[in-house]
Amino acid sequence: QASGGEDEIQQLQKALLDYLDENTETDASLVFSRKFYIAQWFRDTTMETEKAIKSQKDEDSSEGAHHAKDVETTGQIMHRAESRKKFLRSIIKTAPSQFSTLKMNSDTVDYEDACLIVRYLASMRPFAQSFDIYLTQ
Repeated sequence: QASGGEDEIQQLQKALLDYLDENTETDASLVFSRKFYIAQWFRDTTMETEKAIKSQKDEDSSEGAHHAKDVETTGQIMHRAESRKKFLRSIIKTAPSQFSTLKMNSDTVDYEDACLIVRYLASMRPFAQSFDIYLTQ
């Protein structure tokens, strides 16, 4: 189930990067935006992996008998992180002109769709998810 969510997020990331790539001729700042998003997602993957492994180690030390089914193994966490990083590295290595040929769907993303994708992906970030906590404090 987690891999299904990962696939959906990667498809959205790819669609957004494709949109940025298609419009770089009209707005040169989109080249920077594309690189920024790739770097940010790569960093997020590293941070999430470190946090997941740390919380897993904390659980292991605090609880002698925990439910093995509910907790991901370190190997699973690392495998998921590596697949996400591999996806992002493949995009970095792809030349912008080749990138548009790797589209997941034949449908192109317009400006409104790109805005929705950005909002959705931003809502998945830790700050956005903990915004209610910040407001109550």
